[in-house]
Amino acid sequence: MEINRLLNKLENDGFMPSFRLLYGFDEKILLRQKERYIEAVKSFSDIFPDRTEIGIFSAPGRTEIGGNHTDHQHGCVLAAAVNLDIIGIAAFHDEGVIRVRSEGYDAFEVSLSDLGVRDGKKDSSDIVRGIAAKFTDMGAAIGGFDLYATSDVLSGSGISSSAAFETLIGTIIDEQYNGGRAGAVEIAKIGQYAENVYFGKNSGLMDQMVSSVGGLVAIDFADTEKPVINGFKCDFEAQGCCLCITDTKGSHADLTEDYSFVRSEMEAVAAQFGESCLRPVDEQAFYERIPEIRLACSDRAVLRAAHFFSENRRAQDEAAALMNGDFDRFLEIVRESGDSSANLLQNLYSVSKPANQEIPLAIMASKRILKGRGAVRVHGGGFAGTIQAFVPLDTADEYIAEMDRIFGAGSCLKLRIRPVGGIEITGESEVS
Repeated sequence: MEINRLLNKLENDGFMPSFRLLYGFDEKILLRQKERYIEAVKSFSDIFPDRTEIGIFSAPGRTEIGGNHTDHQHGCVLAAAVNLDIIGIAAFHDEGVIRVRSEGYDAFEVSLSDLGVRDGKKDSSDIVRGIAAKFTDMGAAIGGFDLYATSDVLSGSGISSSAAFETLIGTIIDEQYNGGRAGAVEIAKIGQYAENVYFGKNSGLMDQMVSSVGGLVAIDFADTEKPVINGFKCDFEAQGCCLCITDTKGSHADLTEDYSFVRSEMEAVAAQFGESCLRPVDEQAFYERIPEIRLACSDRAVLRAAHFFSENRRAQDEAAALMNGDFDRFLEIVRESGDSSANLLQNLYSVSKPANQEIPLAIMASKRILKGRGAVRVHGGGFAGTIQAFVPLDTADEYIAEMDRIFGAGSCLKLRIRPVGGIEITGESEVS
């Protein structure tokens, strides 16, 4: 769409149907989003003044609800896209490069004639290069574009800004140059490929899948090439709770080894059964062989494997409880999951930084406010970052105020589930 026409449509509330779908019905939030989009288009025009035709794209962050560190073992998860997103203003051309300018970050460009894996320090350009390379391998005739992106999925917030960025880039390429043929599931796998192969991070597939697919989803990764995705609806506020994420401001620096050990220790246990991951391992056989496994691996590896087996069931049970309308049972299982992450998975803080225990502190403070109601647990990868809480509505203001008092203003966010994943936004009412 031509820039001036698009700005006029934004200023005259022509995008409100899309905004209500993505961000809810709170008038203050909708006004902020309207202003955010207008500012993004104007920033794009300032950075790329020669471009006159643009498209607008959006990809959401995600919240993991059940299945803490199960996806990389081909397990089950329960997760949801949320109403925090990265938006991208893009103009397409045949200049053979992808130029990216993200608010707050240095600009970079990727040549489409040089899509090999780079050596040395990795950055966002490697993600873009990897995604473009994978589309090329798939036979998509990709082309260049200029992109300005701005995100309220804050880096390090535990809502997976990296997956949102990967989904954004994959969605732009798929829609513009591949006729949308890849689709959400394949875009997620392309994002994981770029992160694993080009960025060098050995991540699972959950973050990308939820960001790309959107909504509230139960996913079974037994076959990662064909994950089973079951989307359904649940209005948490209709059940008397709101979903809150608190960023404890813990640093993720130097935690790569902590994350890697979770996966490698689980896989070391699986190797004792001739398997590459824990999903196909017989649980009863695991418990019977603990004496020899702890000698071959470690006690912590045994505990982390035990967490996987029980957490994999819990993710499925949580989804079933929500589908059956048993919200009390759902909250009970969330509490059990939090205890397992703390005691078995042991990902609430890094043993290399034992004095930094922001997540246990946030959980303790949460429990003081909740007084046995709702539920609270570590959120995402752990070791630093965020906690998740299901907070009774009559306690929400008090809860948010206390989290902000301890961790700083704006640390606690009340989120809603976003029903769609990565999309191009046209402002038309048929977006759904």
